[in-house]
Amino acid sequence: MKNPINGLNKVFESRIRLGVMSILMVNEEVNFNELKQMLEVTDGNLATHLLSLEENGYIRVHKGFIGKKTNTTYAVTRAGEKAFGEHIAALEAMIRGVK
Repeated sequence: MKNPINGLNKVFESRIRLGVMSILMVNEEVNFNELKQMLEVTDGNLATHLLSLEENGYIRVHKGFIGKKTNTTYAVTRAGEKAFGEHIAALEAMIRGVK
C-alpha cells in the first residue's frame, strides 16, 4: 500500500502558503492587499511566502499600475495547479486512511 504522506508537498506545509494556493485556485488572480486581508498576515510575512511559491514555479506575479499606484497580482501556474492538486489528493488519501 502506498504511503499517502509521501504525496504531501513540503512547500504547502505552511498554513499561509496553503491559504494563498487555496485562494488562487478559485480566483483568476488576486492582488497583494486582497491576499493580505483574506489571510490576516503582515506584509513581510506574506511577501516571504509568495516569494517561496514564485521560486518554486507555483505562482505567477504581475506587477502593474492602477493610475500612479503599483498593483501586484498573483495567479497560479499550471505547475502550481498540478502540484497543489496532488498535495490535496494526498491529504484526502491520508484522511480516508485514518477513518
